[in-house]
Amino acid sequence: MRKIGRSIDQLVRPAGHVFYGWWIAGASSGLQWLAAMLWMQSYGAYVVLLQADFGWSKTVMAAAFAMTRIESGILGPAQGWLVDRFGPRLILTIGTLIFGVGFMLFSQVESLLGFYLIFALIALGSSLGGLATLMVSLVNWFNRHRAKAVSLSQLGFSVGGLSVPLVILSLEAFGWRATAFYSGILVLILGLPLVRLVHHRPEDRGEVPDGIRSALTNGETPPQSAPDFTARQAMRTWPFWLISFGHAFALLAVSSLIVHLAPHLTEGMGYSLAAAGLVVALMTGCQMVGQLIGGYLGDKLDKRLICFACMLAHSVGMLLLAYATHFWMVVLFTLLHGLAWGVRGPQMVALRADYFGASSFGTIMGFSSLIVMLGMSAGPIFAGYMADRNGDYQAGFTLLAALVLVGAFCFLLARPPKLAGRSLESRSP
Repeated sequence: MRKIGRSIDQLVRPAGHVFYGWWIAGASSGLQWLAAMLWMQSYGAYVVLLQADFGWSKTVMAAAFAMTRIESGILGPAQGWLVDRFGPRLILTIGTLIFGVGFMLFSQVESLLGFYLIFALIALGSSLGGLATLMVSLVNWFNRHRAKAVSLSQLGFSVGGLSVPLVILSLEAFGWRATAFYSGILVLILGLPLVRLVHHRPEDRGEVPDGIRSALTNGETPPQSAPDFTARQAMRTWPFWLISFGHAFALLAVSSLIVHLAPHLTEGMGYSLAAAGLVVALMTGCQMVGQLIGGYLGDKLDKRLICFACMLAHSVGMLLLAYATHFWMVVLFTLLHGLAWGVRGPQMVALRADYFGASSFGTIMGFSSLIVMLGMSAGPIFAGYMADRNGDYQAGFTLLAALVLVGAFCFLLARPPKLAGRSLESRSP
């Protein structure tokens, strides 16, 4: 135990004080908690109530979510360039303001057109103030412990899922309009102070990546730096496209379940909305455990193989949910899907940074998002269309599970790229 304690202390306090990068990871976690709890993870609960109020179909509701993902993907290259050029803090501030105001406007929705327009505004704020912007800061602050830092930051998303029952309690007690309005207030009160903690690069505060300057005086070998690709150079490599399409196939499962898990459990399997919320909480609890495991494994093992195994688990989990006839099958789905989501999540960021470097990471991630958004947007629409057509989600979930399996092999084939005669193994230093 004493040895473990010393290892943790060296990780967090490599120079005798808490390395500031960990504060940025914590702030990133808080911002992702707000986005996950109030929007991404609770959208399925809003779907149930909006359908009851307005009578909109599953396809219509899924299309709204998909539209926001398309918007985010199209925005990606410009957003990445802006973050690389002006730094994450300015973009995060603008995004958080838009996100909060968007929720307050959402509380006044009276028509489908208004719903689509305001959801596009919420998506814009969520994108500018969310994952892609935050990761630019983290990949610059961390090298040796990059997967751990990304994992810590993404724990906020899992905690947000665990917090969904609180949102559902509010929805049932006060209605979706009041919940949406005060969600916007909460975003502004908590989100803006968290944004102030984020800095672009360690040299902005007189630090070095991982805070290892003093550690190197103890005879340790400095970590090997990744070759820094430009966005154009990265897009000329096969790994860029394989990782992007693999990520897109993964999000076919993730996005379709974000939108349709609650409707499937309530309408298809007869569970209450509160029970569906508990299933979401269990799934994201598993995701949290997976993130902790993934952060450790990602800095030790081949990230491609980790992603391959996680994609297999996503596929099997979706099949279990599609053909579930007993509650234990739903529980097994939550274990497989939640753990796979959690373990895989940090690898999506760390693998790209390992392969292509940190200098143009925002722009590279932005262009990759043009591919990734295809999975994030197509999954919910396809699952919703199949459910409207067939009366249940079984066929839609089955076909999506098959496509996720294709994505597993995209990761398996994504070997490290070369730049000017250099190559980098996918294992972090």
